[in-house]
Amino acid sequence: MPHFTSLLLLSTLLAGPAIVAAQENPPAQYDAALAKTLGADDMGMRSFVLVVLKTGPTKVPTGPKRDEMFKGHMANIQRLAAEGKLVFAGPLDGVDGWRGLFIFATKDIAAAKSYVATDPVIIEGEMVAEYHRFYGSAGLMMVNEIHHKISKQKP
Repeated sequence: MPHFTSLLLLSTLLAGPAIVAAQENPPAQYDAALAKTLGADDMGMRSFVLVVLKTGPTKVPTGPKRDEMFKGHMANIQRLAAEGKLVFAGPLDGVDGWRGLFIFATKDIAAAKSYVATDPVIIEGEMVAEYHRFYGSAGLMMVNEIHHKISKQKP
């Protein structure tokens, strides 16, 4: 056991200067301007609001009203993404009533609630929203831009 402790201490002492150097000198691929644009902190992270859409109290029956509601839902998603408010959205499998999720480029839950309140599936009661603060990669801010470059079909 003493040898293990000595090796651990030696490796810590040897790695120490490298860790300090890495903190003072970011990797060559680090892009300070991009990090600033995306709102990244020193770890490349930022705060978001994650919204889980769950089955609501009012199922809109199959038919023209339901079709219009979901058409409006998709249009609302596109609008919020174009405004830079919505960085990610997608459906879930419906297990336990979990229907979809949104990730908003805000740390303010009140702001996220105001964005979600404009969605027809919420207005009609088809879905309800659950809000959570989320800390993740600021790279999520680029998802919409990248998605448009890889999608053959446009909404």
